[in-house]
Amino acid sequence: MPTYVVLYRFTDQGLKNAKDTVKRAREIRKQNEERGFRVIGTYWTQGTYDLVSVVEAPDEEAMVAGLFNIAETGNVHSETLRAFTDAEMERILARG
Repeated sequence: MPTYVVLYRFTDQGLKNAKDTVKRAREIRKQNEERGFRVIGTYWTQGTYDLVSVVEAPDEEAMVAGLFNIAETGNVHSETLRAFTDAEMERILARG
């Protein structure tokens, strides 16, 4: 399954509801795992981003659908990075 790193920043609404952030993250994790995702970890961070999640998604379309599901709550903005394992990178480099 493709791996993604998702960087989140709280919106104003998310900041107002910051006390519920762990509960919301658990709910979203459960929903996404029911959709076939594997959540490797979710971390609250200091700095430019407020949360970082590492997930495996069944495919790219499932990932986008999952991100829209999260975006609809209005609590965060996200930036998603496709992450490649060393084996995937070796295959990519072998094509060159």
